Amino acid sequence: MLASLCFRSSLAALGVIAVFGLNSPSAISDDPAEKPAPVSEAPKIEIAILLDTSNSMDGLINQAKAQLWKIVNEFATAERDGASPELRVALYEYGKSSLAPGEGYLRQITSLTDDLDRISEELFALTTNGGDEYCGQVIAAATKGLDWSSANNDLKLIVIAGNEPFTQGSVDYKVACKAAIAKGVIINTIFCGPEEEGIRTSWKDGAVLADGTYSHIDQNQAVATINTPYDKELSALSGNLNKTYVAFGAKKQRQRFLQNQEAQDSNAALAAPAAAAERAQFKAGGLYDNSARDLVDAIDKNKVRLDELKAEELPEELKGKSTEEQKEVLAKKAAERAKIQARIQELSKQRNEYVAGERKRLAEDGEENSLEGALSTTLRRQAESRGFQFSE
Repeated sequence: MLASLCFRSSLAALGVIAVFGLNSPSAISDDPAEKPAPVSEAPKIEIAILLDTSNSMDGLINQAKAQLWKIVNEFATAERDGASPELRVALYEYGKSSLAPGEGYLRQITSLTDDLDRISEELFALTTNGGDEYCGQVIAAATKGLDWSSANNDLKLIVIAGNEPFTQGSVDYKVACKAAIAKGVIINTIFCGPEEEGIRTSWKDGAVLADGTYSHIDQNQAVATINTPYDKELSALSGNLNKTYVAFGAKKQRQRFLQNQEAQDSNAALAAPAAAAERAQFKAGGLYDNSARDLVDAIDKNKVRLDELKAEELPEELKGKSTEEQKEVLAKKAAERAKIQARIQELSKQRNEYVAGERKRLAEDGEENSLEGALSTTLRRQAESRGFQFSE
């Protein structure tokens, strides 16, 4: 059964080929009498990102674009009780004058989703203009408006960044922060400006009230990029990986998924060569879960059965084929994906060692005062407080 396989971050390329057996299409079962094995509840990591999109925040948005994949890669090796987590991210913007004043100049851009390509797409679509920044109101909106996990030991985080006093607006930030932590949602605050100013304007207090961490960054600091000898091949492999995806569902849905996957590769490359390499690393790991959109992932996770899909939900490459032929196509795609992922993981390990060495060499210039720098240690520590462990 494909359910017995894992061609995610821990998978070796040759292993999946042996287990699948390219000459054995029956590795993917469609026996109506055979029910998918029950899938145990995976631990969850849920993060709501709340970004100030008022006039002065272009630098913050640019940092988020460039460092998204580096940030989510912090969880790439996370496990709890031997199980990899499900990662879901939500995105809000607040403080822009074009947003509805009656709703506190805020907008939920996405709900909590495992579609990180969509998060990237929406980040690159953000624009800024002047407005009023109501931190308490956007925190309350995210706390109440998202379908957070009800499990106490799942990691639930709000990360809010901005540069105006935390006290603005009709919703008391103290009430909002206490309501969040009462729901098990930790709040990390990031003030864009001098540390003391953020403390004086209550950004630190907001984090303290919700068991979080206060940080300050220079949102206009150019993101330090370390180019490596591995970036070019990682970018090419990321593109090759896209060819192993077999989209299913309505035709427009299939087209959107595949097109957006390529578009976010391009966006990452435009943001920085390092961002493209970090995205490739993320795509080769278990957190890049497209089981709602891709048949290879979906069958691996027992989310769908081939015999239950309508003809119009199948991609062109599977239409007109027998079930056995469909199984063979998917088995080959899975094996090809595993081989590419294994190479990406190998290169990423070498790249990470190279980057660590360069950062150490440049340490005399001071720690990078950026979004990713503010979050990397904090996120790991908070995940560990919920029982997650990390392997290097």
